[in-house]
Amino acid sequence: MMRLEPKDKKALLRTALGLEQADLAVVNCRLVNVFTGEIYPAVVYVKDGFIAHVEDSCLEGPYDAETVYDGQGRFLIPGLIDSHMHIESSMMTPRNFAKAVIPHGTTTIIHDPHEIANVYGREGVVYMHDAAEGLPMRQLVDIPSCVPAVPGCENAGAVFTAEDIEALAELSRVVGLAEVMDFYGVMYGEDRMMEIIEAADRKGLYLQGHAPTVTGRKLSAYLIGGPSTCHETTAGDEALKKLRSGMYVDARESSITKNVEAIWKGVKDIRFFDTLTLCSDDRESDDLLHTGHLNAVVRKAVESGMDPVLAIKSATINTAREIGMEHLGAIAPGYVADMVLTDDLHTMWAKAVFFEGQLAAEDGKLVSPIEERAFDLENRNSMNTGGISLKDFILECPIRQGKAMVNVMEYKTRIQSHTVCTVQEHEIRDGQLVLQENEAFVAVINRYGKGTRAVGVVKNFGLREGAVASTVSHDSHNLTVVYFKPEDGLAAAEELIRCGGGMTAVKDGSVLHTLPLEVAGLMTNLEAEELSQKAAVMKEVERELGLTDMENPLLRIVTLALPVIPEVKMSDLGLVSVSERKRIPVFLEA
Repeated sequence: MMRLEPKDKKALLRTALGLEQADLAVVNCRLVNVFTGEIYPAVVYVKDGFIAHVEDSCLEGPYDAETVYDGQGRFLIPGLIDSHMHIESSMMTPRNFAKAVIPHGTTTIIHDPHEIANVYGREGVVYMHDAAEGLPMRQLVDIPSCVPAVPGCENAGAVFTAEDIEALAELSRVVGLAEVMDFYGVMYGEDRMMEIIEAADRKGLYLQGHAPTVTGRKLSAYLIGGPSTCHETTAGDEALKKLRSGMYVDARESSITKNVEAIWKGVKDIRFFDTLTLCSDDRESDDLLHTGHLNAVVRKAVESGMDPVLAIKSATINTAREIGMEHLGAIAPGYVADMVLTDDLHTMWAKAVFFEGQLAAEDGKLVSPIEERAFDLENRNSMNTGGISLKDFILECPIRQGKAMVNVMEYKTRIQSHTVCTVQEHEIRDGQLVLQENEAFVAVINRYGKGTRAVGVVKNFGLREGAVASTVSHDSHNLTVVYFKPEDGLAAAEELIRCGGGMTAVKDGSVLHTLPLEVAGLMTNLEAEELSQKAAVMKEVERELGLTDMENPLLRIVTLALPVIPEVKMSDLGLVSVSERKRIPVFLEA
């Protein structure tokens, strides 16, 4: 358990007793108490970044404080804490991410640098940790537990073992072991996952879970294995079963997956909500700018029928308790003075944001600029695909002419990530497979020097013409390309190799537009405003090629190669059965 302690406890005691002047007094506010659920007038005194005293009445002064901040009758809530998210999904570096979310009232995040760990291994995790030093927010780190997500089914840029967990646990802001997505390995006590969990236990880390649709005896086994949380809950009945089992349910509202409303409808009639939290998981720059960050998740919870104070409790003290963090998540004596003033608990736009007793943002803007820091990793080209050619985008067929039965990865809808394996008879002409209606080719090329690459067939992806490619391709983030003509597939791949990764669209051999993501092929050094503008152009180009069903077409390709989302996915090693955790052939034997 991690504790946040005052640097001078005696000074905090004296301030609590009124014997020493406070640094800050927030006056004329309505305090939201996350312990009792009450809202009442209060004056809050702060010393050295900690709450010294809360006067539960609206005193008119004088106030014994160096600085007095007039809340003007606004609601004062604890700083918001995101229970699970990935900074990389914003496509921004940690410092630029902070610039975007602090003005919305986020003062603490628990993030999983799983994406960059798959690219750069330990070095990537250390970078994400060090790049957040000195920020007016708290970026706590969970150590990635599954790098790669499914060993033997994909090749990533690193392989994490128990030794890596123990080494990374020495970083000062590490608090947990990140989403343990190999739930089969946990349930059945497989050696690799047990060794990683035991290493985390030895370091006193909490264990973050990842258990989509897992209930019943499997859920019991998973919880006994150690993970105690789940952000992958999508249905109300599933959430209820997990809460009944003592599991923390991190209700998610991301740019990709929106589960808050369904979860709330399924659990709203229970009596206690101490293990319900809110998280953003994957949120892109445009959403962060215009919709908000965790404040937008709280807003969605309230719109879904949750009491505003409960929604705030679920985004503050519940999360602090989930991660075993003492003195965080409430406005009470001895707690860290992370606070937000807002006009309306339903809309949750922040008027003022305090981090450790210092005013960090006001009226939607940072009070002081965040210091720029340079890191070598941010300008390193992570693309190590080796030589590629047209033949890497041609599906090798077992016959020259005739018919063949093919395992096709088929999307259930053009919005969801869920895919099934369907067997389709295809015509083969001159050794080339003839695509059927709504089908395209997909190629996944390893970009970490392993030399592995594979081609398959995908149905109902949504693309009508041309090609799209991305190095944002969870979780191994290999180079993934969807195309109709091998020439377009090659052109798209060559463009991303040239620019160091990102997203691109191609038609008739010509590059239409590229969104470079030069930091690990996942992020850019741009700030949110400029990134949002460039991403908007990329979205429009992809819509013109047919990706019109998803609100954000950039997200269509990013989970195509993720072998922990049912039922079948594509990797650099070939077609993968998610439930069986093994590769399956594209062509069935005659």
